[in-house]
Amino acid sequence: MHVVIMGCGRVGSSLAKALERLDHQVSVIDKDAQSFRRLGPDFHGQQVVGNGFDRAVLVEAGIERAGAFAAVSSGDNSNIISARVARETFGVEAVVARIYDERRAAVYERLGIPTVATVPWSTDRFLRMLLPEGASTAWRDPSGTVAVLPLDPHEDWVGHPVSEFEAVTGCRVAFVMRFGTGVLPGPRTLLQADDVVYVAALSGTITDVASAAAQAPEEG
Repeated sequence: MHVVIMGCGRVGSSLAKALERLDHQVSVIDKDAQSFRRLGPDFHGQQVVGNGFDRAVLVEAGIERAGAFAAVSSGDNSNIISARVARETFGVEAVVARIYDERRAAVYERLGIPTVATVPWSTDRFLRMLLPEGASTAWRDPSGTVAVLPLDPHEDWVGHPVSEFEAVTGCRVAFVMRFGTGVLPGPRTLLQADDVVYVAALSGTITDVASAAAQAPEEG
């Protein structure tokens, strides 16, 4: 696949070299030609000097045949503009932009531009490593308030409705992995054997939720 990267800082150069090691064709765009030094002598991809939101520069970098585009410069505005040009003008399907302002990131996500919000992402990684309950979570919101985690309920929960499971454990069931397929349950959905239940819970309650799910439900 041909991939175009805007920004040859530490992230952009590392991403470019990693993609090339995976045998992808890579073009890197940066305003400063000196930035390409980060790529090293073993990089064989294309190096284009210019603004990543300039259509002529993008065409020179091969955007018209690109299967993916990553905007990882140091400027939020440049990243989102170039990402939108790649998506809306050139029809690139896989587009992602790095955004430092998490409030902007949420807006752009709603516009259909996937983003990596640096500060929330870093916060989530630290929370996972610092908190005893962090390793068990699959996702945590940027403020650290809500976490999504997988649970393996006690075998006696089989045949009980999701609504009862939620009431006893104090969580919300987000989805269920059943025979390798994700299922969005309703209140009357019954839990089955070997279900992995992904639940949303407040961060301070994760231990209690997991403990309640591991116990057999009270009859009656």
